[in-house]
Amino acid sequence: MPSPTAVPIELTGAERGTLTAWTRRRTTAAALSMRARIVLACAAGESNTEIAKRLGVHRNTVALWRRRFIEFRLDGLLDEPRPGQPRKITDAQVEEVITKTLESAPKNATHWSTRSMAAEVGLTQTAVSRIWRAFGLQPHRTETWKLSKDPLFVDKVRDVVGLYLNPPERAVVLCVDEKSQIQALDRTAPILPMRPGLPERQTHDYKRHGTSSLYAALDITTGKVIGQLHSRHRAVEFKKFLQTLDREVPAELDVHLVLDNASTHKTPVIKRWLQAHPRFVLHFTPTSSSWLNLVERWFAELTNKKLKRGAHRSVRALNADIRAWTKTWNDDPRPYVWTKTADQILESITRYCTRINESRH
Repeated sequence: MPSPTAVPIELTGAERGTLTAWTRRRTTAAALSMRARIVLACAAGESNTEIAKRLGVHRNTVALWRRRFIEFRLDGLLDEPRPGQPRKITDAQVEEVITKTLESAPKNATHWSTRSMAAEVGLTQTAVSRIWRAFGLQPHRTETWKLSKDPLFVDKVRDVVGLYLNPPERAVVLCVDEKSQIQALDRTAPILPMRPGLPERQTHDYKRHGTSSLYAALDITTGKVIGQLHSRHRAVEFKKFLQTLDREVPAELDVHLVLDNASTHKTPVIKRWLQAHPRFVLHFTPTSSSWLNLVERWFAELTNKKLKRGAHRSVRALNADIRAWTKTWNDDPRPYVWTKTADQILESITRYCTRINESRH
């Protein structure tokens, strides 16, 4: 049987302009653009078969959108509402959840939970959870921060960062600090190993077997660490560590030490020793700014990879583990690369302080 004759389409000027715009706009969905091209071709008098062949679609597709346009005009080319449950949460309810989360707290707690917020606004816990995720709200989390009040903060930042980015010639830059009171802890029951579906498990309680203090100096160029363990951390022990550094670093090189403002670093005994060893130059980080000392990053790796989940029945065993881990590190050292300039750090802190002050008003 002969195929039925396609119903011709006549366009108004406004319709032709809209269809042409849909084919040209970059933001128009590809499907809508194709439908507009089909209708324009129909209006030009082309048959369904010709249009399908030229545009690379099925003939039935051309027939569908010719029929939809004739029946509903431009609205017929738009996607119909998809089946499913209509939206139940209004914009006002979403705003209420966000406002209460940011500007209030429940009567019996310091922060909202999904359960307490759901009871407050009359939504489900799932709905509250989705709203929080969508807007990046995490009432259960908190982070700590501290700004240095050191009157020489800017000068010290420029001094230390300058050493990192432009180390002096014929000199070694060492980041020095002590990790004090490292506890030799042993669990009260054997640690249960990891199994499929179960993580490693250990008892929450432990037995103490004494403490140790680790002095460490990180070479910012090579990444190697000079470490020394002591039972205490006084000026006497710090002086012994300085003597060790004096022996380890070649005599023809100056030694620049980046360290914090601990009292043991400034005693008369240490000052006299430094006067007798003028190649040692001390650079102090600002108070409450341990993040400026790169050896703290190394201490974090030692803690996470060795100490946090370790078990030691004596200080001797603890010290042996620390020495072994340090030796392994020095066999394949990885220097930490400082990238931010002092100006970038100070600008970032300025922006943060400005944001904090604005949030209080």
